[in-house]
Amino acid sequence: MNRDLEIARSVTPRPIRDVAHDLGLSADELILFGETKAKVMLSAYSNRRERANGKYVVVTAITPTPLGEGKTTTTLGLVQGLARHGARSVACIRQPSQGPTFGIKGGAAGGGRAQVIPMEDFNLHLTGDFHAVTAAHNLIAAALDARLMHERDFSDAGWAARGLSRLRIDPRRIVWRRVLDTCDRALRNVVVGLGAKSDGVERSSGFEITAASEIMACLALADDLVDLRRRIGRIIVAYNTEGQPVTTEDLGVAGAAAVLLKDAAHPNLLQTLEGQGVFVHAGPFANIAHGNSSIVADRIALKVADVVVTESGFGADIGLEKFFDIKCRTSGLVADAVVLVATVRALKMHGGGPRVSPGKPLPEPYVREDLGLLEAGLANLVRHVEIANTFGVPVVVAVNRFPQDTSRELERLRHAAAQVGSAAVVANHWAEGGAGALELADAVLEAARSPKSFRFLYPLDAPLRGKIETLARTIYGARDVEYTAAAEEDLKRCDQLGFGRFPVCMAKTHLSLSHDPEAKGVPRGFTLPIREVRVSAGAGFVYPLCGDMQTMPGLPARPSFMDIDLDSDGNVIGIS
Repeated sequence: MNRDLEIARSVTPRPIRDVAHDLGLSADELILFGETKAKVMLSAYSNRRERANGKYVVVTAITPTPLGEGKTTTTLGLVQGLARHGARSVACIRQPSQGPTFGIKGGAAGGGRAQVIPMEDFNLHLTGDFHAVTAAHNLIAAALDARLMHERDFSDAGWAARGLSRLRIDPRRIVWRRVLDTCDRALRNVVVGLGAKSDGVERSSGFEITAASEIMACLALADDLVDLRRRIGRIIVAYNTEGQPVTTEDLGVAGAAAVLLKDAAHPNLLQTLEGQGVFVHAGPFANIAHGNSSIVADRIALKVADVVVTESGFGADIGLEKFFDIKCRTSGLVADAVVLVATVRALKMHGGGPRVSPGKPLPEPYVREDLGLLEAGLANLVRHVEIANTFGVPVVVAVNRFPQDTSRELERLRHAAAQVGSAAVVANHWAEGGAGALELADAVLEAARSPKSFRFLYPLDAPLRGKIETLARTIYGARDVEYTAAAEEDLKRCDQLGFGRFPVCMAKTHLSLSHDPEAKGVPRGFTLPIREVRVSAGAGFVYPLCGDMQTMPGLPARPSFMDIDLDSDGNVIGIS
């Protein structure tokens, strides 16, 4: 049994009804899934609509290594530390995809003494939300292929006799693919409709991972079930022979897809190792989607807690920017403070240290003091603080301490943060839980009470090209942006169809400030390539794809699933 799972199992979870009771949630606002998890009904927000919100804190990070830098661990440790200060604190986090859990990264339950439990349930099926998203997405795909085949078979009069109109779908302009919550590169490009005429229309297609589904984005951004249904109806699945969008509403499948999501619309409630509430809802990736948990979970949490700590995916260049420019723009909420997670280990890598790989021993520079490597990598920390400062919200740097870190290295990191106006606090929540995050909790409370002058990165009425180039230059540090001919056509179509006022959700690697995962530190003077620009009309954003960004990850040579099994008592082992 690995160390995180051993620690998680050493704690007896509180009955989830007691966790909910501490937050003032009543029994009739819960849908129980056993003793340790529940769904919180959307009525919990409407019942408290007039109540003042608690403080709103968002956790982000520097550019991570493939190992991850403990952002979720810090989120949960901070919630535990705030509780020890007497604050009613709650975490709001995404549900992890099975892709990373069984692939290379492992689970996302935090670690050590700062975890969400039950961690096996959290990292696997939980209450079935991911399966509901997969089912709804693929129902739409099946409806589209069925309609495409029948359009070939019936005349206009035949459709009229059925009370329908011919949609005239262009088979070459179908944009809706299928999804699967597993990393499977062999499904990135497939041909469907092979076989007899009755097997459908032969065409090229492919799969994306469920976390990249527009349905997932709709779930995360919807206000309620009515809004979710409306968003699903706006989803564009194809274009007709005149170049006009064909939507799920046109297919007549939007209502059925919404029905599959009616239970998934309610946020899940779990708990930290120390018994504080954790809202878990939706799971869009930050590098290929908008990377934040649901608006409805945050809204409920803000009505029942003094401090809500939510988490945006990956670094400040990706998840935090999308948190502000997409999620906050949609919800109307504004964070009171930003927590930026950094590690000495990651900064050494950005200073030129050797490559790190999950499951392999750390190279020598990461297990001994190396002030030279750290010094060279501190520019990445400074740049992420500058990115966070762009939005006008106070920033606290949380140094997630590892046992190999030396006092001189930690002091140098604190000094670098101070030079750009941010307090840096060394936290030891992995080893000590909430007790190791007391100083961090103090700094975050102070920052959350400080004045802020929040601002979006760009106005919605700016041209799409201008929004993309503002992101590229202001956030990523690019010198220029280069568009393929296909991307140019995509931009023109977006403007013609009225999507020019949408915010931009860049699909970009999380391993670099640039589009190139090998470009560490703070790349400068590069040209950002835009391969294509897709529309998520239901979610309400456009997403340009930078370079070779994939929406269906692949498995490594030694995936995490090789360590996962059941013991003789039927308990899960090997999950991390």
